[in-house]
Amino acid sequence: MRETALPDASSATPLLDVRHLQVSFQTRQGVLGITRDVSFSVMPGERLGLVGESGCGKSVTGLSLMRLLPADVARVQGQVLLEGTDLMRLSERQMRAVRGRDVAMIFQEPMSALDPVFTVGEQIAEAWRVHFPARAREARERALKVLDQVGIPLPQQRYNEYPHQLSGGMRQRVMIAMALICEPKLLIADEPTTALDVTVQAQILRLLRELSERTGTAMLFITHDLGVVAEICTRMVTMYAGEVVEDAPVDEVLLRPRHPYTSGLLRSLPRFSPRREPLAFIPGRVPAPGRMPEGCRFSPRCAHAADRCQGPQPLQDLGPSGHRVRCIRTPELQLPGVTTHD
Repeated sequence: MRETALPDASSATPLLDVRHLQVSFQTRQGVLGITRDVSFSVMPGERLGLVGESGCGKSVTGLSLMRLLPADVARVQGQVLLEGTDLMRLSERQMRAVRGRDVAMIFQEPMSALDPVFTVGEQIAEAWRVHFPARAREARERALKVLDQVGIPLPQQRYNEYPHQLSGGMRQRVMIAMALICEPKLLIADEPTTALDVTVQAQILRLLRELSERTGTAMLFITHDLGVVAEICTRMVTMYAGEVVEDAPVDEVLLRPRHPYTSGLLRSLPRFSPRREPLAFIPGRVPAPGRMPEGCRFSPRCAHAADRCQGPQPLQDLGPSGHRVRCIRTPELQLPGVTTHD
């Protein structure tokens, strides 16, 4: 099994501490709750994977941390503490000083995130000049350096090219360079390899892990791919229907998940097997916002559901590793997981 160096949860102070985050949107039908009581933390240098099915609230959570949701329709409650400072209480001007400098984000689709009328070098250099009083030449040298760090060949040439002239993998590397140029303390990566082929995906993942290990940058990696989480993350938070249902070190949760939903996700991973066995799957669908069941939101799809699952389901602390789970039946269940190898 791959060994991971985890921060000591009992003594370390979180870099990011999310407390009771709730996001809702104002619609024509009224207010729709998207996430409820989302709480987790990221330690300095830690790589945290935020996983779950599409529509569970992962990307909304990431955008709310950066305060990038539209203020006219989004309602965000709770606390987002970055080194003790609540980002939710900052003015927009103060928040602009935090974005890119202390916390940076890599978005899913680089073609929609990059401006097509400026060269990639200009866009990277601008990210530096926004936060530091640098001349154009100094910003260019800094941009060339970070282009080389993210593995882009011929950085002098690429600096003057436009996004449409680069491949998908190159554009994603440009996005990473733009996010890392100011050396942020926390990098939020929202499914940055979704549109890439598997070879380029492996290169980007290796790059992110190496950069995190070399610079000490903490990472919040948002994905639905558990294989990616097993490869680069040290801890995993599972979300379902807008709630955190499990939070644990990666190796621990892969071997012994404690929530039926996490176990179902792990069992759904395809495996090489000489037997022609049907693929495991989780029946049903994620409930729509506004139609959430009472108590455990996963209970309509859960094979282990009981009458008492209709009551409140608080997050339970299971031990010194920081393993937490939102399931009242956890002490009674022995749920299957998977085994990772080096």
